[in-house]
Amino acid sequence: MDCYTANWNPLGDSAFYRKYELYSMDWDLKEELRDCLVAAAPYGGPIALLRNPWRKEKAASMRPVLDIYSASGMPLASLLWKSGPVVSLGWSAEEELLCVQEDGAVLVYGLHGDFRRHFSMGNEVLQNRVLDARIFHTEFGSGVAILTGAHRFTLSANVGDLKLRRMPEVPGLQSAPSCWTALCQDRVAHILLAVGPDLYLLDHAACSAVTPPGLAPGVSSFLQMAVSFTYRHLALFTDTGYIWMGTASLKEKLCEFNCNIRAPPKQMVWCSRPRSKERAVVVAWERRLMVVGDAPESIQFVLDEDSYLVPELDGVRIFSRSTHEFLHEVPVASEEIFKIASMAPGALLLEAQKEYEKESQKADEYLREIQELGQLTQAVQQCIEAAGHEHQPDMQKSLLRAASFGKCFLDRFPPDSFVHMCQDLRVLNAVRDYHIGIPLTYSQYKQLTIQVLLDRLVLRRLYPLAIQICEYLRLPEVQGVSRILAHWACYKVQQKDVSDEDVARAINQKLGDTPGVSYSDIAARAYGCGRTELAIKLLEYEPRSGEQVPLLLKMKRSKLALSKAIESGDTDLVFTVLLHLKNELNRGDFFMTLRNQPMALSLYRQFCKHQELETLKDLYNQDDNHQELGSFHIRASYAAEERIEGRVAALQTAADAFYKAKNEFAAKATEDQMRLLRLQRRLEDELGGQFLDLSLHDTVTTLILGGHNKRAEQLARDFRIPDKRLWWLKLTALADLEDWEELEKFSKSKKSPIGYLPFVEICMKQHNKYEAKKYASRVGPEQKVKALLLVGDVAQAADVAIEHRNEAELSLVLSHCTGATDGATADKIQRARAQAQKK
Repeated sequence: MDCYTANWNPLGDSAFYRKYELYSMDWDLKEELRDCLVAAAPYGGPIALLRNPWRKEKAASMRPVLDIYSASGMPLASLLWKSGPVVSLGWSAEEELLCVQEDGAVLVYGLHGDFRRHFSMGNEVLQNRVLDARIFHTEFGSGVAILTGAHRFTLSANVGDLKLRRMPEVPGLQSAPSCWTALCQDRVAHILLAVGPDLYLLDHAACSAVTPPGLAPGVSSFLQMAVSFTYRHLALFTDTGYIWMGTASLKEKLCEFNCNIRAPPKQMVWCSRPRSKERAVVVAWERRLMVVGDAPESIQFVLDEDSYLVPELDGVRIFSRSTHEFLHEVPVASEEIFKIASMAPGALLLEAQKEYEKESQKADEYLREIQELGQLTQAVQQCIEAAGHEHQPDMQKSLLRAASFGKCFLDRFPPDSFVHMCQDLRVLNAVRDYHIGIPLTYSQYKQLTIQVLLDRLVLRRLYPLAIQICEYLRLPEVQGVSRILAHWACYKVQQKDVSDEDVARAINQKLGDTPGVSYSDIAARAYGCGRTELAIKLLEYEPRSGEQVPLLLKMKRSKLALSKAIESGDTDLVFTVLLHLKNELNRGDFFMTLRNQPMALSLYRQFCKHQELETLKDLYNQDDNHQELGSFHIRASYAAEERIEGRVAALQTAADAFYKAKNEFAAKATEDQMRLLRLQRRLEDELGGQFLDLSLHDTVTTLILGGHNKRAEQLARDFRIPDKRLWWLKLTALADLEDWEELEKFSKSKKSPIGYLPFVEICMKQHNKYEAKKYASRVGPEQKVKALLLVGDVAQAADVAIEHRNEAELSLVLSHCTGATDGATADKIQRARAQAQKK
């Protein structure tokens, strides 16, 4: 235990700090770190190095090389820099490398050196050039702050949604500030800068002078400033050798330390863990590293090589040409367990487990002591928590074995924390491996989340490891394996040295019908890489036509898209493709394409009927579809033409089309309609009233109602209206006029082709029983009973029915015998039916 705490360094009475090696770097650097622009991403992220030849006149003709390494020094990418001079490098939250040039252009590269995009920080930056830049992180994303040659600041809080803000001018600023940094307070990005002994805070509206409370007197300049990882605290290094530490709002002082060194440090960063009351700052000079806080003494380390500091959520990473180390405050759980002469429950439980393995009775003594104090649950929790903060697997196992040993003596200890810690440590040990090179701590892992860690493994193209983690943690396929396989497929299509057929087959064999995988997304990536044929082959595996069609249209494969849309049976999708084809092809080719797709042609015709009538006519003409063309002209004659001459001309065109289609009936009917229209116009001119657009039936009825019986009869003869129909028309019209005298004359003009029962029915409908009785006597024998019943002569109807000996007529009459006066009639019918049955 004493050996374990040998690298613990106390900072005051309340905290210990330790520094342990993460990796032995084997990256074979050709340049010293001081000669390079260096950028290291947080959360165990990659390291970028760019030799800066623009500062050396002798090497100005040499092109620099941009190298990207993992945190363990494994090379990830190397590319020759062919763009302009670079002022600053930085990593975004998505692990994209941002390279800020002198001209204000920001070039964005991927983890493997692939160029992603670029953007400009504005014309003002371009004109005045860039003196200095900072890449910072906020809750909105990754931001860039620029100091121009005009000593003005420009920033964007989120490079993913670029919105440039020109900060207010600092009064009297004639040269570059001695130091400056970007802050994020109240969800707003600020600039804090030092000009001599003065500090200024710039926001989007104003420039405010600020004064740190409790600052030691005699300060004539601020040489360095550092903001904590969470932007809550600020440290200032003065030319007097004092380090002021306080809140980032500059409203509260935490402490002040005199390091007795006036030379400006190379770097100054915060080193504190979450929820710790101790606040410490790490300051680095050429060969010295100092940890200072609220204590009279400091912790000092000798640096054998040129080193670079990377602030983290719970500590500081320190890397040089040969080593990569992590400096952090010892967590409370670890301190209580491993501190010399500790009597904490976790320490006793760890000793008990070790004695148990030795088969010593001391194990029982330690265990009894913990149980008597009622601290066994706390001891197990301490061991579990301390295991999470350990970097070496052997120590992790030792602590977890102690926790497992203690759990055996607890009745109701929830196992979730122990199981989850085992799982988390196994994942962390896997990604910390030298060949992976992501040295995450437990606190960073929990802050980062497993989904983001998987994204970073995918970004490094470590697909097998990512899949193994998903399977081990039993993540849902859509969130885990499926998503990773989709990323793998998108990377696979970029391998241009493999044939399209082989790539498509390999992807399909690997993915199959995996839920959550979209072949259309993979095909889109293939198309983006210039592999159109591969994209088409991949789309064959996409089961959703709605995903296939838009990409096919984008690839200018409209005819194939039309076939896929028709196969889907989705009419909306077919219409989408048709409208796209219409805009893409000339009229002739478009119509020819439709002729080869009957379903599409039918749908387009339906569309044209409501939207583009002229196009519909052209379709019928091209197909020589005279039948539909005739119907089109008939509809057009009523829908578009108002003048009678135009309507007749349209009908004539329709009749000609029907003749060409050999539809004699439709042609004759159309010609009859033309004759009727001309006659209706003539009737309007001669008789007045409204005749136009009436049917033949309504025209005859209107003439009769107007008293023009001869005209009506002539019209009936001209259009060969059958006698039965004409009689019905005249009968109905005269009854509506209640012209009973004319109706009687009409009935006697000749024998009625429809019989006289309709006369009875019409008269009764007009409530004229008197006239109805006139025609009831003229009704034939077969309808006599019905006519008599209509006029209410039940007795006579019974006599006729008895005379006819018709059972149906007898039943009909009997159903009308409802009152007392019809009792005798009913008896008569019953007697007649009885006699008929006897015979």
